[in-house]
Amino acid sequence: MNRCDTLIANAQVVDGTGEPARRADVAVRDGRIVAIGSLRDWTSAEVVDAGDKVLSAGFIDVHTHDDISVIRTPEMWPKLSQGVTTVIVGNCGISAAPVRLRGEVPDPMNLLGRREDFSYPTFAAYRDAVERASPAVNVAALVGHTALRSNHMNSFDRAATSREIEAMRAELSESLAAGALGLSTGLAYANAFSAPTEEVVALAEPLHSAGALYATHMRTEHVAIRSAIDEAVRVGHEARVPVAISHLKCAGRENWGRSAEVLAALDDARASSAIGWDCYPYSASSSTLDLGQVNESIEIIITWSDPHPEVAGSSLAAIAREWNATLIDTARRLQPAGAIYHSMSEQDMTRILRHPTTVIGSDGLPNDPRPHPRLWGAFPRVLGRYCRDEKLFPLTEAVHKMTGLSARRFGLVERGEIREGFWADLVLFDAATIRDVATYADPMRAAEGIAAVWVNGVCASRDQVPTGDRAGRFLPRRHVG
Repeated sequence: MNRCDTLIANAQVVDGTGEPARRADVAVRDGRIVAIGSLRDWTSAEVVDAGDKVLSAGFIDVHTHDDISVIRTPEMWPKLSQGVTTVIVGNCGISAAPVRLRGEVPDPMNLLGRREDFSYPTFAAYRDAVERASPAVNVAALVGHTALRSNHMNSFDRAATSREIEAMRAELSESLAAGALGLSTGLAYANAFSAPTEEVVALAEPLHSAGALYATHMRTEHVAIRSAIDEAVRVGHEARVPVAISHLKCAGRENWGRSAEVLAALDDARASSAIGWDCYPYSASSSTLDLGQVNESIEIIITWSDPHPEVAGSSLAAIAREWNATLIDTARRLQPAGAIYHSMSEQDMTRILRHPTTVIGSDGLPNDPRPHPRLWGAFPRVLGRYCRDEKLFPLTEAVHKMTGLSARRFGLVERGEIREGFWADLVLFDAATIRDVATYADPMRAAEGIAAVWVNGVCASRDQVPTGDRAGRFLPRRHVG
């Protein structure tokens, strides 16, 4: 008689590879999937009748800013409640480690937390802290370019010197040896914008021998996006590393309608380069309040403000009217602050989302008191609104974009697929009812339609109630590409 810890019976298994669904039972023992098929002769301490619901690999959120949240709030309910079992942190050039602050937290690193939250001077120290916290989800981490700059430069409005680049390279190499996935940049932000392409290439070079990757929030997502793509491709080519473009979009009204052109350029680049990208399923972005994006053509909602916390949730235009001030002057008075920018067209977003190379990242900001709803709703929104209701792609492809394709792109070994021997990161959901319910007005709401989530074989939530059992692990880098 075969025995296991958990037997999930009568499931429609969508295995994360893109292959058609099949009815099967899945057996889990010691955190791994040990059998798939008709398992009537198996016995188990726990039997879960799936009732013909979909059992898929756990969702992988490839673009998060959960660096500090996985330690400070290890329950990770905004992600676990979506069926997310792994988060990738350290995106957009900002990471919790390695960081040694010499003053206040530079923008946009303040998206991650306050000064006291940055207590990981080495990547190894951060990895140890994650393992001690035992979060409910798995964690893999990139090293941020802006974080490295803050450690070794006394000003950001210039290129790094050769000595500073060498110090940053050494620290990056040390982090790679401790398990970092690779390097991320946020070249659109003021504290990295002055870094020339040559600086980025020099820092990316150690990634090749480590089998790591380069992830980038490009220098612009607005009118000059084609030149930003060229720069990202150049970095990957010269450093001989895979490139992951973060939250691909055509931002700004003047840029609407260009998604087909942008995707065609990326497809051309893919013919000779290892390049991919992620997307979140919303037509509004969220970040710090950037004066460069303040204009009357788009709606801007303030999510937080240090000097004026009372305005969170209000539009910048309404605050300006109340203060009898211009939009720019109002934004200056609010800083440091965060904002949601309704700056994209739905058509462009869905075209990018539908592309077979696109994987899913929430880009959620867990520290915002009034966050963008993507923090709580991104993955169910893909499955409900865009897969089931709008039929952008079949269910098997939607799951592939959130599981197997993501795992391969970021080198997450034995994750992202329901396969014998793989780790049992699993989500059970009702394809007919799954949906996001978080909104811009009420953003902190758990999704509907998710029946259960397992992380490393341990049931972490059932019927949208966390079990309290946290079995997430730190996932060190394996070879990427």
